[in-house]
Amino acid sequence: MSGIAGAKCFLSFVLILSGFYLSSCQSKSSESSRRDILTEVVDTTVLPGDDFFKYAVGNWIKHNPIPASESSWGIGSLVQEETYSRLKNISEESAKNPGKAGSNEQKIGDFWFTGMDSIGTEKQGLNPVKPDLDRIAAIKDMDGVLKEIAVQHTYGVGVLFGNYVFQDEKNSEEQALHLYQGGIRLPDRDYYFNTDSRNTQIRKEYKAHLQRIFQLLGADQAKAASNAASVYALEEELARHSRKIEDLRDPYKNYNKMDMVALEKLAPAMKFRELFVNMKMPQVKSVIVAQPEFYTAVDKLLKITPVETWKAYLTWNFISSYASELSSPFAKEDFYFYRTVLRGVKEMKPRWKRVLDAEENLLGDALGQLFVKNYYSEKTKKRYEELVKNIFSTYKERIEKLDWMSDSTKHKALLKLSTVMPKVSYPDKWKDFSSLDIKRDSYVQNIIRANQWWYQYSINKIGKPVDKTEWDMTPQTYNAYYNPSNNEIVLPAAIFFIAGLNDEQLDDAIIYAYAGGSTIGHEITHGFDDQGRQFDEKGNLKDWWTKKDSDEYNKRAKGIIEQFNDYVVLDSLHVRGEATQGENIADLGGVVLGLEAFKKTEQYKSGKKINGFTPLQRFFLGYALAWMGHTRNEALANQIMTDVHAPGFLRVNGPLVNIDEFYEAFGIKPGDKMYRAPMKRVKIW
Repeated sequence: MSGIAGAKCFLSFVLILSGFYLSSCQSKSSESSRRDILTEVVDTTVLPGDDFFKYAVGNWIKHNPIPASESSWGIGSLVQEETYSRLKNISEESAKNPGKAGSNEQKIGDFWFTGMDSIGTEKQGLNPVKPDLDRIAAIKDMDGVLKEIAVQHTYGVGVLFGNYVFQDEKNSEEQALHLYQGGIRLPDRDYYFNTDSRNTQIRKEYKAHLQRIFQLLGADQAKAASNAASVYALEEELARHSRKIEDLRDPYKNYNKMDMVALEKLAPAMKFRELFVNMKMPQVKSVIVAQPEFYTAVDKLLKITPVETWKAYLTWNFISSYASELSSPFAKEDFYFYRTVLRGVKEMKPRWKRVLDAEENLLGDALGQLFVKNYYSEKTKKRYEELVKNIFSTYKERIEKLDWMSDSTKHKALLKLSTVMPKVSYPDKWKDFSSLDIKRDSYVQNIIRANQWWYQYSINKIGKPVDKTEWDMTPQTYNAYYNPSNNEIVLPAAIFFIAGLNDEQLDDAIIYAYAGGSTIGHEITHGFDDQGRQFDEKGNLKDWWTKKDSDEYNKRAKGIIEQFNDYVVLDSLHVRGEATQGENIADLGGVVLGLEAFKKTEQYKSGKKINGFTPLQRFFLGYALAWMGHTRNEALANQIMTDVHAPGFLRVNGPLVNIDEFYEAFGIKPGDKMYRAPMKRVKIW
């Protein structure tokens, strides 16, 4: 399991496709000469009223199997392939011409050089982390255990508990230290307790994986088995006292601010004052504890668990965090469990892609500056800023016309909407990596130094004013987010890419669905989903709803929860409607906003067909295009247990059955599998 901070799983494939930027301009080329991606991917053997997702993109899925190195494959994968190619060019050029010492080019080049030196990595074996392993082995008592816990946190290893620095949810102008549940190496607490055959087998594999790791570290079979059993038992106890994913959604229940006196009283055995000093933190006056009962349990475990068990646990956590970057025995063992067992992946990505994944996570802003300079234009940025304005304007109109919300709540909703800050394409200010030391000595050491840099960068914010210009994603990231504490949407450049097309091959229906609906509208709606709606226009956790309006909202949201609870993904595995409600509400809101904005375009007003599809049909097909893809069963099962997003096919079929225009567009009627009676169609925003 990689120790790279905030690691993302990037998708890959052997085919590099050229990319393009979505345009809100209509093409002047003739329809007959325009390549139409919608007609290429549609599967006309499926009725749209039976399974719209399969109808809309089924032909592409039939002809594009998931590569052996991937757990899923889709439109985002193709964009990522192009991004890989571009970042590889940047990295190779930086390695050849690193520029002056301390420059971003030098850091990128040296990181790439050591990462691609597979022979050097194999020769070094465990040497890059031997001092760390020796330090753990030398622990004599519980004071040593606590000191090592602190040290590992400075390495980016989330041992025993989680901690991060983020805005105080009730005072968004100030950064605060948050303490969270954590300390387990299976993806979610339910993996330790679910009794179905799939999870039972995963637990068996996990215990075997633990034993093999200890054997690779030099323990004999008996000692490795003993260490594995004690580590698993400790993790199981941590999991037992961790909240379920559904219980992590309520921002009030996961906000418990306390001073240091109260914190030390909560868990005396953790010796928090001393722990924070060893974690190199600045003076901490107060802490936000998300799940206090977890720390009560940790306190007890620190008192009753033998030192030798803690040493095994600390060794396991450290090695697991860096195994994927160590020599091949460790990297292969890590891959087998975390990628093959949990996600069904058959083979590793090529080394150059794995190095780029690490580089992106640790030096992403440095790469981003060069990426934007070489592959993105100011003109394109302005184009999407204009599209964002159109979606905002549409949302304003939607709120004003809501028939279920009182005028007083509408006024506050409109105030919040008017203060949402859109960040589009790339930041105006980049992170400064000048103090980060990257060398050509050791790949693993470069990763450790980078993790230490990021840790220090984070904790230095404690108690400081918030820098609202900062981005938490790089421009080359195929993703986007809403931050309730900043009341902002962040839309990186890459989220507007589609591989293999250019501007002349697009119409507004695709633009307003793919970019306007699935991304821009989706992220804006997050400001008003089950969590976002609890934050005010300043980003503070504060109730601004009347009780009547809040009750009505919850009633409508319950409709979404119940709808998605009914969806079966695998065997008897259902979507977790409560856990995914925020994303499902945002999907529904996003489609509605994109559609309403599209209705203002000349294309929609003309009603003119393109390749046999009306503008309305093309809009819904364009929305499905945004989620085109498929996923291995193992990865789907993992997603249902750990992710707040529903599977892609349900992010299409789920929201669309609630939209009246969808029925109109494709003539869907009672008796069709996707038909949902008008009274059951969920309407929120």
